[in-house]
Amino acid sequence: MSDLELFDPGLGPRDGWPRQCLDRAYLEAFAHNGSTALITNLRTQVRGLRSGERVFPVTINGAEYGDAYVCLPHTAYALYAKEELRIVNAGPMTPALALVASGAGALLRSARVNRIVHVNNYMLSTNLHGGWDGEDVGAIRDFLVEQYPDHLIAVRSLNDWSDAPLCRRFSDAGWKMLPSRQIYVTEDMRADWAPHRDTRRDLAIIANVADRIDPLRNLRPGDAEKIAQLYAMLYLDRYSKLNPAFTAAYVEMTHNAQFFHYRGLRDDDGALSAIVGCFIRGGVLTTPIVGYDTTRPASEGLYRIASAMLAQMAIEHGCRLNGSAGAADFKRNRGARAVIEYSAYFVDHLSFARRATIGAIERLLNKVAVPVMLERGL
Repeated sequence: MSDLELFDPGLGPRDGWPRQCLDRAYLEAFAHNGSTALITNLRTQVRGLRSGERVFPVTINGAEYGDAYVCLPHTAYALYAKEELRIVNAGPMTPALALVASGAGALLRSARVNRIVHVNNYMLSTNLHGGWDGEDVGAIRDFLVEQYPDHLIAVRSLNDWSDAPLCRRFSDAGWKMLPSRQIYVTEDMRADWAPHRDTRRDLAIIANVADRIDPLRNLRPGDAEKIAQLYAMLYLDRYSKLNPAFTAAYVEMTHNAQFFHYRGLRDDDGALSAIVGCFIRGGVLTTPIVGYDTTRPASEGLYRIASAMLAQMAIEHGCRLNGSAGAADFKRNRGARAVIEYSAYFVDHLSFARRATIGAIERLLNKVAVPVMLERGL
């Protein structure tokens, strides 16, 4: 059994931070500043969970509703799902799916689903688990159930493409596997991304602005604010206010700690007009921060430039690409394939009514939502 410790990152673990802990600065920032100073629409308590030589970021919620979906299942499966139906093409199933989302929301509230502890939750759209094989899942489960006997225990952002051993651990141990969305992944960037016609067109566009691409090794005055603004223009204003609202302080912290790798396109006056921020764990790269000036003409190709910068960073780092969700046709036309992403929930310690409700939601999502995702390519 692993030696487990749940601790305040501002104070550090009892025996000190493990030598190879990559997340210390990230966890300490949340401990010192609080979640809303870094992600304005997220109220959560952030702790560190030491298991042997690994430290997991842990978020703990009680009864918050309406915040960003990265800590709250009610937001993810009810509020965000209804907003997605405004954006994606679910065809004639749209009215029925809206009713399902509303019904699921009522069920989730009745199960107090936002009373939850998330393990390895970076509070990003896509968490990466960095080779975690789950040998300590049982010990972590028992430890957290003892500490939080009235909370669900959960792990987000699981898929059979990058986390197959971990998914098997959860399934074999009786955790509920709730599908969350369809994501788009690229196994080999050179073989799967580079040969496509749309990729070649993207590369032609980016070649024309190569002298304006900035690796952002150092941020200029105002860059952090601009990165947060460009991200907000795309993910909050165009998509949903339920996405995490990252602040300039968050951008600056993740840059300074080298937690994210940033890259941007500068205009002739030096202002940023398109940006990406990449997160890497276990040979997989994903991009929690993408943004561009959405007021500019589509003919400038700013989104295509941002996507090409992201792909080039994956190649440079020798990574596979988890392209997260959204822009399905765009990603498929550049060699990505779809996989279903899940969240694992442990509920066996809860009341019969709460267990039964989560089980009903699991069946509903697998029988209704997943077939629609697969059929419509959502």
